Amino acid sequence: MKRTERVDPTPATDAVGPRADAYAAAPLLNCLLREVAEPLASDGDLRLHRLPSGRRLRVRAGRRPADPEVCAAGTWHRVGHTELVKLVAEELRRHTGLPGGDLPAEMVDSRDAVAALLTARARATAPADPYLRSEQSLITGHPYHPAPKARGGGPVASWLPFAPEAYARFPLVLLGVREDQLVEEGDTGALDALGTAPPGYRLLPAHPWQLDLVGRELADAFADGRLLRLGTTAFDSWPTAAIRTVYEPRRDLFLKFSLDVRITNDIRRLWRHDLSRLRRTDMAVGQAFAALRRGSAASAAWLSDRGYRTAAFAFEELAVLVRDGLRGHLPPGATALLAAGLAEGFDGSPLAATADPGAWWEAYLRQVVPPALKAFDDHGVVLEAHLQNTLVAVDAAGTPVQALFRDAEGAKALPDVTRAAGWERLVYCLVVNHLTEIAAALAEHHPGFDAWPAARRELARHALPEIPALLSAPTLPGKTNLLLRWTGADGAAARYLPVPNPLAGGH
Repeated sequence: MKRTERVDPTPATDAVGPRADAYAAAPLLNCLLREVAEPLASDGDLRLHRLPSGRRLRVRAGRRPADPEVCAAGTWHRVGHTELVKLVAEELRRHTGLPGGDLPAEMVDSRDAVAALLTARARATAPADPYLRSEQSLITGHPYHPAPKARGGGPVASWLPFAPEAYARFPLVLLGVREDQLVEEGDTGALDALGTAPPGYRLLPAHPWQLDLVGRELADAFADGRLLRLGTTAFDSWPTAAIRTVYEPRRDLFLKFSLDVRITNDIRRLWRHDLSRLRRTDMAVGQAFAALRRGSAASAAWLSDRGYRTAAFAFEELAVLVRDGLRGHLPPGATALLAAGLAEGFDGSPLAATADPGAWWEAYLRQVVPPALKAFDDHGVVLEAHLQNTLVAVDAAGTPVQALFRDAEGAKALPDVTRAAGWERLVYCLVVNHLTEIAAALAEHHPGFDAWPAARRELARHALPEIPALLSAPTLPGKTNLLLRWTGADGAAARYLPVPNPLAGGH
């Protein structure tokens, strides 16, 4: 069984500890500053803020704020990650009147997970395939989540062998489900090619981490023969940035599993209510993209969630979703890269290597923006076009030539949401979460580069009635993940606060 090299799950070394603190502090600070702090002033690259308690906080500015300090008795004191978690908890208790539940522990778990990942990466080998390398690059992860790398509080040894950030790869467990207990919808034929099931059974692959988590619940099914263990696949799969979604390159196959662990805002199960509407949503998006390919967004692609299979007695626990691979969609000679990987950075990223950031950015915008806007305006489809659900294909020179979108679970259709709510969601995902991060990464690698005039021009080309307000509004909707988690809101119940609009004014 091939896996990433085992790492002793001991406390981080002195060398890893400060790096883990910095990685974990940056998204937590981003949340704190966006959601509850009041900006006061700046002094060079230092930014000053007032917290709800009246305390003053200053940080080193940037899209990854660093070196937090709090003023006490007229003196600035450095705040380490442990102290930062305590500070955030105190401020949020004051701000909301709520205790915050498990979130403080998740913040600590996220930092400790980063330390384990940094240690593991130092001993492992990154994938040679640039696509896989981009998917497995996210040490920071969601840049505006207070605990983006929390792994459910379990011991490191339970999850590290399956962590994309540790360059993991592993075989899948093969189960046999008795045919009278099988539930499936859509095209699941690719699952039958993963191995051989005995007569009267059908194959059901399982993620080994998920099977470890729910194994006790399945004891009766194994005992009475509704479920069989059939070994493992003869090949490895690579976990992608989504953790529970794996890719098998030789078969060009994506599989998405349930995972009974909270990752960012949600327990990552394939919930029955989501699966019940998955095919309808996927078909709506697929029809929209078929029309886009006949029009001006001819290169855009949708990775269809084409079917799911599970067991009737463990419908959510053992569900697996079959997603389109890449090769049937990519132009000849193009390489797909995860947009979130471009924002975070990885060895060989064309964003960092380009000698002409303006031309690269304009090519990027031409591929990413039109499909999202046209799907919304022409077909009533709201893509979840954020960094982790967007792939950008580049040619041999590293120039973007195609955008590919994925995840029917996150997509919406306007009969299910109002146009106003759909537009707000699209603006958050596409502009605030996605374009803002890519623009900032370009500016980091190419100091002085201003991405927003070109973004304005690209958006202005599209005659949606919402575009003039988008280009002139002083603020955009920024998702409040810290407050959402602190107040125990449903992870799907997005809440927004206004954040400055880089598209407005002077460009």
